[in-house]
Amino acid sequence: MTLSSFLTNLVIPLNLCIALLLAAVILFMVRLRKTAFVIAVVGLSWALFWSLPASSLWAGGRLEQLHPYEAASQAPTADAIVVLGGHTANGRQNWFEPYDSDTATTRINRAAALYKAGRAPLIIVSGAALEGDVSEAQVMAKALKQRDIPDSAIIMESRSLTTHQNAAYTAQILKEHGIQHILVVTSALHMPRAMAVFDKLGVSAVAAPLKPQIVVPDDPRFSFWQPDTRALAASRSIVKEYVGLLVYWVRGWV
Repeated sequence: MTLSSFLTNLVIPLNLCIALLLAAVILFMVRLRKTAFVIAVVGLSWALFWSLPASSLWAGGRLEQLHPYEAASQAPTADAIVVLGGHTANGRQNWFEPYDSDTATTRINRAAALYKAGRAPLIIVSGAALEGDVSEAQVMAKALKQRDIPDSAIIMESRSLTTHQNAAYTAQILKEHGIQHILVVTSALHMPRAMAVFDKLGVSAVAAPLKPQIVVPDDPRFSFWQPDTRALAASRSIVKEYVGLLVYWVRGWV
């Protein structure tokens, strides 16, 4: 694990809370009790803040709204659709509701809808193997074929492990095939970082995100201020996106 990956995982609310509580225990044992108390309070406060739906709706919703969703038939045309790897099996409609496979919409569903709406004649799927020998690109290509997308319309990029590599390796493919304009498909939360990377590389790209998932559910019992385990789970991806943007900015990738 790289240092940046370690730090990214460390600031995830639940992870940081546990780490700070462990540090507080150690400090308490060596009689630094006031310091231990302060650190414990900070850790618990960090987890409590992110367990509130209002926090996720504010921070995550802010990212999701930067690139508004529009129906496939209303999206602009391009030379190719680029689908970024990551969470290809998870497309829950709302992060504050239980997962429902009947309403879930994945990045592959979105790409197939754009293709069938005539938005672009090619689909590029990007992502290396995270485990085993089968890459995300291969998994996505197979799923596209199951949705009646012809093999001739699919191009695979199977080397990338990060968003920056997604864009960099895809840019090489675009150059090789003479592709000028693309539609980028990823989650609404991930789209700001993805678009920033493509823009930095000089790729002419238009965002075609999935529908926002961090939205107020249609449930009269929903509370903005009541701690919720789903909100805490959602915070993992939200915090990682903000940290990712910061790291990418420091590295000059956005």
